Amino acid sequence: MNFLLEIGAEEIPDHMIEPALEYLKTECSKLLRVEARVDATPRRLVVRAENVIEREADSEELVTGPSVSAPAPAVAGFAKKLGVNAEQLGRTTGAKGEYYSFVRKVPGRLMRDIIAGSLAELILKTPFPKTMYWAGKGSERFIRPIRWIVALLGGDVVPFTIAHVSASNVSSGHRTLGQKWFPVTYEDYEQKLLDNFVILSADDRYKRIRECPVHYVCDRPLLRTLTNITEYPTPIVGRFDEEFLALPKEVLSTVMRYHQKYLSVESEDGKLLPEFVAVMNLDADRDGLIRRGNERVLRARFNDARFFWNADQKKPLAQRVEDLAHVTFQAKLGSYLDKTRRMQALVNELGGDAHSLRAAELSKTDLTTELVKEFTELQGVVGGLYARAQGEPEEVARAIYEHYKPVSMEDSIPATHEGRIVALADKLDTLRGCFQIGLIPSGSKDPFALRRAAQGVVKIIVESGMTIDLKGLLGRDAKLEEFFLDRIRTYFRDIRGFKYDEVNAVLSSGWSNLADVEKRLQAIQIVRPTPDFEPVAASFKRISNILKQAQFESDAKVNPALLEEGPENDLFTTYLVTSQRVARADYVTALETIAALRPFVDLFFDKVLVNAKDEQVRANRLALLSSMRREFSTIADFSEIITISQETKE
Repeated sequence: MNFLLEIGAEEIPDHMIEPALEYLKTECSKLLRVEARVDATPRRLVVRAENVIEREADSEELVTGPSVSAPAPAVAGFAKKLGVNAEQLGRTTGAKGEYYSFVRKVPGRLMRDIIAGSLAELILKTPFPKTMYWAGKGSERFIRPIRWIVALLGGDVVPFTIAHVSASNVSSGHRTLGQKWFPVTYEDYEQKLLDNFVILSADDRYKRIRECPVHYVCDRPLLRTLTNITEYPTPIVGRFDEEFLALPKEVLSTVMRYHQKYLSVESEDGKLLPEFVAVMNLDADRDGLIRRGNERVLRARFNDARFFWNADQKKPLAQRVEDLAHVTFQAKLGSYLDKTRRMQALVNELGGDAHSLRAAELSKTDLTTELVKEFTELQGVVGGLYARAQGEPEEVARAIYEHYKPVSMEDSIPATHEGRIVALADKLDTLRGCFQIGLIPSGSKDPFALRRAAQGVVKIIVESGMTIDLKGLLGRDAKLEEFFLDRIRTYFRDIRGFKYDEVNAVLSSGWSNLADVEKRLQAIQIVRPTPDFEPVAASFKRISNILKQAQFESDAKVNPALLEEGPENDLFTTYLVTSQRVARADYVTALETIAALRPFVDLFFDKVLVNAKDEQVRANRLALLSSMRREFSTIADFSEIITISQETKE
């Protein structure tokens, strides 16, 4: 049988749709016991599935009763309760003796009944950040009021109710273009919606928006938003006065994107054109009324931006620094002027030059400008534009412009050295300060975006190849170090694609110099496929286990006089030669040299008893193993490498 669920509601916020669909897909697949597929528009969440079973398979249940030593009336009562004769009872032996029993057949439940009893609770558990009452206080809660529910299994309605809204076979079309109510079946559902100006597929709505004759900026996040806020999207092209092009491109694009949800239009060489693309939730704008309305609104927004731009120029950024004393960064961490001074100190610590220091000094001053107060998305960008317009060196302007980057793992790092220094100072100051006063992210709570800040620090250092002592910049805060270690591990594993055991092995040998961490990881990636690498890694794991069991933590040197001739002395001699070669080699050569120890290590373990009866000999052999582990674990802790034999065991 086929299954259809449509939850019709008032407009759901666009960013909440995809998480809701993921939940519904997972939970409905479990309930239906087949793979479900999901779709959505702003006014409906939809689940569909095919080949749903009509009823569960019958099963058997063992029911135990009184002991075989129980009186006859008790046995007869047990049999009567089951609807059988006492002679039909069997016997079962348990932990406390032998009992009468009966294997009862349990008929499978109808899937319709299972679904009807589960859907209301399943729907109301959809994980939204916020929910609301709409049928009176104490009633059911959902992200927006539920107005209708379609629930069909085969050709029948699955009966259940949420807040006085009962499931039926009646759906609703586009709010203004379609019929308010019409019946649907599983087979005609999508076509009936289309007939009523609802395009169910998000991919189809996306394609419809993309079908526009002008060359607009392919802003994928904005396109996803436009897809999720419309049921029948139609792009229209508007124009604005060319005089506004005197404003920076960044200002105009931001106004269009963040305040109007318009797509910017550019020429082939990337220059902004006096046009925009708006997306309406209608089939056409035949008289151009909607286009002209959008043009009128945008003209007003651009006039505001131009007014703020001109007003802000009357007070240069350099004269705004002291104004930051009146802008609070965080109650316990002081003002943005306090933050600016700390950033300057960090720039010095990071080895920044005069341009970096100047950029740090001016980096937050645009927070006092009217343009940023009105268009907060432009902070940093406006500072850079104003710095350039006010004659600051290009290195300073560019550093201010980019110092909030990267804003995500997909974003690029600042393009200049000065920008990277200021960005690091900004993020590290926020992290150090927040951890110092106990504002540590927990669960989904991260009001100061500290995870993003730490990820940005890692990304900047690694991708720019900066040789920075990261741990030295963390103020010896153990919690902050652990927080960074998690971000570093995630970056190299999930973003850069290194294997998790390689990442663990390298980080166990030190992670303060992230550029060095990357080189060591790349070396392991190159050398790992060679025949001797994983076997010698397995040997190092064996060495670690032996030292752990012996509780050997001494730094004692090896006494050559106590070594036996043969495999033990050969290993020691080879170890000394290898150590000298490794000290002069690059990481790839060093790892290849260490891997070449394999036959000597194998022969040692095959022929030599580490746990010798003679206490001095035993301690000397442990010292040899300890020296090898200590000497060769500066690149990576080889015991963390998962070998083929270990994977087989696991």
